[in-house]
Formats: sequence, structure tokens, C-alpha cells
Amino acid sequence: MRDPRHEGWDGARRARDDQEGDGLLTTPEHDRPSAPAPPAVDATAVVRSWPYLAALLLSAVLGAPISVVAYGFLALVAKVQEQVFVDLPDAMLGDSPAWWPVPWLALCGLLTGLTIRLLPGTGGHSPAFGFKTGGGPPTPSELPGIVLAALTTLSLGAVLGPEAPLIAIGGGLAALTVHLARKDAPPMALTVMASAGSFAAISTLLGSPLLAAFLIMEAAGIGGATLTLVALPGLLASGIGALVFVGMNSWTGLGTFSLALTSVPPATAPTIATMLWAVPIGVGCALLGWLIRSIGLSLRPLVHVNRVLVTTVLGVGIGAIAMAYQLVSDHSFTQVLFSGQDALPGLVAHATDYSVGVLVLLAGCKTLAYGLALSAFRGGPVFPAMFIGAVLGSAVSGLPGMELAPAIGMGIGAMCAAMLKLPLTSTLLATLLLGADGVSVTPQVVVAVVAAFLVTTRLPSPLPEPDPAGSNPRASEG
Repeated sequence: MRDPRHEGWDGARRARDDQEGDGLLTTPEHDRPSAPAPPAVDATAVVRSWPYLAALLLSAVLGAPISVVAYGFLALVAKVQEQVFVDLPDAMLGDSPAWWPVPWLALCGLLTGLTIRLLPGTGGHSPAFGFKTGGGPPTPSELPGIVLAALTTLSLGAVLGPEAPLIAIGGGLAALTVHLARKDAPPMALTVMASAGSFAAISTLLGSPLLAAFLIMEAAGIGGATLTLVALPGLLASGIGALVFVGMNSWTGLGTFSLALTSVPPATAPTIATMLWAVPIGVGCALLGWLIRSIGLSLRPLVHVNRVLVTTVLGVGIGAIAMAYQLVSDHSFTQVLFSGQDALPGLVAHATDYSVGVLVLLAGCKTLAYGLALSAFRGGPVFPAMFIGAVLGSAVSGLPGMELAPAIGMGIGAMCAAMLKLPLTSTLLATLLLGADGVSVTPQVVVAVVAAFLVTTRLPSPLPEPDPAGSNPRASEG
């Protein structure tokens, strides 16, 4: 990191913003001024008011253009991925050699590092601290950095998902629209409309508008009267967004960009054996999640020494891991790269074609690449966790008394609980993904999720605890 003493006040501010945006500088709880308790909100009265009805109408209007922007972003990411990692090597070399991802991941790290370092907003929140939605929507000056950091990260192979950047982009665009329409808009109006924009941006990304809405609300800890006030505009914008995504796919033919399995394992009734296996699977996923977070968080101080150089080196490391996987397993390096959203359906459909050794190798490579990506890149943590969980579930499906469907469901749910620390959303992600079979595996998934969540909360934090004196500049953001 450049010495701010040689760059004047602006350099010092930029250096501090770089750390605060990543959660390195926070104020200990006891040093923060205590805020007065907010007055009670009469949700019924607010919902009946004309301003709230106007907010509902505006959320419906905003849902369409924000969904178009989100669809265009996802389509661009998919197109760049296809051109760089499929079409270009086929045209130049007739195949995709194992070394192909290394230079592109170096470019990924270079461009992402430059974007985070030079543009306002540090490219959004660091995914190393989990799935975060608080802190208010990004400002207009921060949106370009968020878009570019996510675009380079996702397009050029880093192991992160698009959900967090889309939530930030949707919320930022909605808040900007409200601000342009009324500069003195109250904070609650900005919060409600920003949430509606976020809902619309990921309306079908997880396969269901309800699941996307549930993810945002549980992550933000929304409850009580606020839940009602935020949920109605959000769900309305999400429904409009889902229709827009369907219409855009029909019009452009570029794809749905919605998580779905093309082939689902046969449903099986819960058994004592599968219920017993749920606990060790949950514990194992919790330990693996702790390892992933430890890799990401332990590298972050090094990243802040020289953001651009270290992020480039980490990109090379991710590319090398993918190269090693292809050389050893004879399977494509693309299974290690990217979020795992596109590779997940094929993995589940052909799970029985993989040997246990290859599945363990894939889980290990994806785990290491995921940890490296968390430390410096920008994206969301959901899809890589789901993919690793599905790989682990496939690997243990041959255990005595185990079947493929419950094994995959437990793996996905437990890994999401370990990485996201959102037990309800994690359960829904696993069960809804399996469709009708999800109903039959729900008991096992619940046990695995609970086990993973409890163990995760008991494990020591990989991040140093805040200094009681308030002097530790590298305190966790939570």
C-alpha cells in the first residue's frame, strides 16, 4: 500500500477508505456513541398511507429497468467467459490446454486490484467477511467501481458469485433514482427503495424470487414492522424482475441465468442412517468453511501491503490450481474456476461418473481457489459454497445407508450454513434446488444445517478480536 504521508490528505483518505471498505477499520462496540431507541413504527398505518402506496408503485416501475441492467450484466459475464475460456483457445489451439487459465487469472487480478485501488468505494464489500447487505446502498460514485470489480472478477475466472454485486448495483441504482426524484427523501424511503432494487436485481438468480428475497432479509436481519414495510415493495419489484428476466431470455435467447438442476437424483424417504450421517457431514462442512475463511482472512493483511501486485499473484495462484486439477484429473479446469453456478447442474447429473478421488480433488481445489478469491476479489460467497457442498455430498453418497439426493442436499445446506451463517436461507437453498425431492430430504438437510451452524459459531474466529482499548486498526466488522 502506498504511504499516505507522501500523498497528502487525499492519499490518507484513500488508504483509510480502502481498509474501511474491506472491513479492516471498525469501531469497537463500546466506543460507539449510543443511539436513542427508534420510535415504534405502526406498520398498518404506514401501509395505508399514500406515500407508501406511491413507494409500491415506484418499486414496480423501478423493478423493470433494474432487472434489465442485472440481466445485461449477467449476459456480459457469461459471454466473456465463453469467449475467453472456450471459443478463443479452440480457435487458436484447437483445444483448451491446462495452462490456459493462468495468464487470464493474472489479468483478472491485475484489473480487479487496479479497480479497487483507484476507483471510489473499494469495489464494494469484501466477501471474506461473509454475505453482507447492511451499511446502506452504494453512492453513485461507488457504482462504477463495484460494476468493474465484479465484472473482471466474474468474467476472468475468480471463484466468486454474482449475487452480492448485483444486490449492491440494484440498491445503488434504486437509491440514485429516489435521490434524483427527491433530494430530501427520508432515510426510510431510501432504505425501502434500495431494498426493492436489490430484490429485483437477483429476482431469479437463485431459482425463485422468494428465495432471493429471503436471502436479503435474513442477511440484513430485517424483522418486526420493518420486515413488512420492506418486504412488500421488495417482493413486488422481485416479481416484476422475474417477468423481465423471462421476457429478456425469450427475446434475446442468451439464457435464463437462474440456478436450476437439469437432472435431479431420485427421491428417497428419510432413514435412520441418513439422519445419523447428517451430523458428521454438518461438522465436516463447518470445519471446511472455517478453513476457507481462514485462508481468505489470513491473506488480507498481505493484500493491503500492495493491493495490485498481491491480487495479481493470487490470480495466478487460482489459475495454477485450476491447471493442476485438469492435469491430474483430466477434467476441465472450468470446474474449478468461476462461481460454480453453471457447472453445478452437470456435476449433479453425472455425479456417479466421477470417482471418489476425483471428487475429493475437485473439492480441495475449489476450496483453495475459493479461499484465495475471498481475500482480494469482489463477488458473492453463495454459489461456490453450494458447489463445494454438492461435490462433497456426491463424494459421500456411497457411504453405508446414504443416497445421492440426501447427500447432495446435506452437503449444500451445511456448506452454505458454514459460509453464510444464515441457517434458514441455507436450508431453503438446498431443498428448493432439489425440487420435489427437496421435500423428502428436508429432515436430513435441517439436521446437517443445524450441526454446521452450531459448530461454526463455536469455532474460534480466524480474525483477531477487537482491541478493548480501541487501538486495533484491523478489527473485524462482525
